[in-house]
Amino acid sequence: MLSIGSIVIRVDDLPAQMAFWQAALGFEPRHDPEDDFVILQPPGGSGTCISLDRVPSSVHIPPCIHLDLYTEDQSGEVQRLLDLGATRVEWSKRPADADFVIMADPEGNRFCAIDTAGRGDAQRSETST
Repeated sequence: MLSIGSIVIRVDDLPAQMAFWQAALGFEPRHDPEDDFVILQPPGGSGTCISLDRVPSSVHIPPCIHLDLYTEDQSGEVQRLLDLGATRVEWSKRPADADFVIMADPEGNRFCAIDTAGRGDAQRSETST
């Protein structure tokens, strides 16, 4: 049986992206960062990690893959992420009643902030960012 241990994001500026994702998710480095790679883990160490790999890469639009980040305080979290350096991404096909806000990290890697308020459990949101 397989499980997801880490999702790898290609970055140009490893220290800046590490600071963004640590602040965004509250994750911490598993080990001392290398010059070109770091694994960020959830507090306590269990759960899916985010790895940042300093490799020159172009952002693909639309992306082949993106993160869906769940929150019960979507407006507060979107503002917090904007304050950290993320940007909001407009999408002409976004439904008016969508439960997601499309965003990009400081290097343009996309993710969605999914509103889970009022749900009994987090549900997967179908997006085509």
